[in-house]
Amino acid sequence: MGSELQDLTHAPPAEPRPRPDPDDSPLLLNPETKTPKPQNQVPVAEQSIEEMEKKYAAFVRQDVYGTMGRGDLPWVEKFLLGLALVFLVPVRVVAGMSILVTYYAICRVCTAFLAPNREDGQEDYAHMGGWRRAVIVQSGRFLSRLLLFVFGFYWISETSRGNEVNGQFNNETASLDQSEQLGRPGAIISNHVSYLDILYHMSSSFPSFVAKRSVAKLPLVGLISKCLGCVYVQRELKSSDFKGVSGIVNERIREAHQNKFAPKMMLFPEGTTTNGDYLLPFKTGAFLAKAPVLPIILRYPYQRFSPAWDSISGARHVILLLCQFANYMEVTRLPVYRPSEQEKEDPKLYAENVRKLMAQEGNLILSDIGLAEKRVYHAALNGLFCQR
Repeated sequence: MGSELQDLTHAPPAEPRPRPDPDDSPLLLNPETKTPKPQNQVPVAEQSIEEMEKKYAAFVRQDVYGTMGRGDLPWVEKFLLGLALVFLVPVRVVAGMSILVTYYAICRVCTAFLAPNREDGQEDYAHMGGWRRAVIVQSGRFLSRLLLFVFGFYWISETSRGNEVNGQFNNETASLDQSEQLGRPGAIISNHVSYLDILYHMSSSFPSFVAKRSVAKLPLVGLISKCLGCVYVQRELKSSDFKGVSGIVNERIREAHQNKFAPKMMLFPEGTTTNGDYLLPFKTGAFLAKAPVLPIILRYPYQRFSPAWDSISGARHVILLLCQFANYMEVTRLPVYRPSEQEKEDPKLYAENVRKLMAQEGNLILSDIGLAEKRVYHAALNGLFCQR
């Protein structure tokens, strides 16, 4: 699964982007708009890893496995890694696949003899009601948490911020709702650190995501994504009969805001993953609906291996994650953020104010780089390792 929502309305023209990196998050929508290529890039051969780490700090790994997970390990770490590969990883792989197959079977039974909801080129089972929807949601939340447990997240620390949060970021009319009764959020806004974020949000609120059209055709995962109510993206489709991803998502957000039985949208406005210490610029697509949002901050404390999916390949990340006996996650829920009239008319202001709030409450560093710089950093690292 992969998607990243962005502002399709105000995107500036720019040069073609580099070819997508295979390490991009599986639940991010690749932008249709072009991102300008970073200027004045120093040739890879002339850059040291230290120089790049200063420039691309938001994507730098700081754990014992080093850059791209390829650092030199002490013999004790190698010994522990070997033991985990032999005894722990096989158990976790079998358990994880068993959970996935079990949930697929539940979704198959609950959707038997039912036609999916088809509208605007989308196809989902998220809008069905009754016992079928209840079983899909409750079993999905339970099995998602169970899968996190299998991956070593035995305890997840969750805290909620209340009256102490100050939402006056634009000195005129920015507002922060201290009570969900005053405004049901239409979307959940979260920083993006790892593909594990998706499992947590599924276990917590079972929201809908944005995903590539190809995800709907994947074995097992395809049906599950339809039960989640994912909004699928087909970038090559330009027909005027379709509203486009931005319009569909905005409708879903408004629907969730007005109807408590409608699934919420889960959006990662950064557009890609970081190392968890930084917050990238937000895309405005999540804020165009002018509805309240629920900001959530995720952190992954670690001692040996960082669960952040930043500058490491997917396969290497999964293996090292499964080799670590215990993993940790901290979740901070902020109050529902209700946009002011000024923010409703200016999605960029709305997005920036929510971003500043999350950075302040999560002790995150604001960064001005994004997906384009991440791809440059990945390419540079791969070039340096190839030269060695």
